[in-house]
Amino acid sequence: MQFLLLALPVLIFSVVVHEVAHGWVARTQGDSTAYMLGRLSLNPIPHIDPVGSIVVPAILALMHAPVLGWAKPVPVNPRNFRNYKRGDILVSLAGVAANFVLAILFTLVLAAVEWGARLAPDTGMTWPILHAMAYYGVEINFILMLFNLIPIPPLDGSHVFAYLLPTRWAIRYRQIGFGGMIILLLLLSFGGFNFLFVPLDWLMGFSQHLQQLLV
Repeated sequence: MQFLLLALPVLIFSVVVHEVAHGWVARTQGDSTAYMLGRLSLNPIPHIDPVGSIVVPAILALMHAPVLGWAKPVPVNPRNFRNYKRGDILVSLAGVAANFVLAILFTLVLAAVEWGARLAPDTGMTWPILHAMAYYGVEINFILMLFNLIPIPPLDGSHVFAYLLPTRWAIRYRQIGFGGMIILLLLLSFGGFNFLFVPLDWLMGFSQHLQQLLV
């Protein structure tokens, strides 16, 4: 329960920023759909998916599995892009880029907390709670970044991977659609994403090294 109280708010914030990044970049590419529907907001209420933002993360946390989740996808109309291919790639990568930036920002928060704990050690549970939330912020955002780069539709990585395929294959690949979600859920259920731990460990090590340089 303590883990959920600290990690779930960080997860919700991170997936909301991920989706807002998609909509914001889409607007720069000529599509204002998300903006007109009021989805370019950090207010979590319009973005929360009861299953993906609360139920699934809670179950994974109780199972001691990596915490994953999602928000309601921000609506994007690629037909409005000034350059379809360029816009699709940039919008697809915007979410993972946002998670990387958040992971670095949470690393800076970790360093600040270390400084704060040294300067004012007698503050009860304030510093440990902030440290735990910032650590979860780093880990969760790196996990979200790596997970969304997996080239299985409808994850962000699939949009980019499709452009590396011949046109005929790309069309069939994009048609996986709902089947891709089933594949993802099956892989998640049977530990099929364990390969993510290798790059995750490297990224967490990078974060720790950066933190040590700052402290």
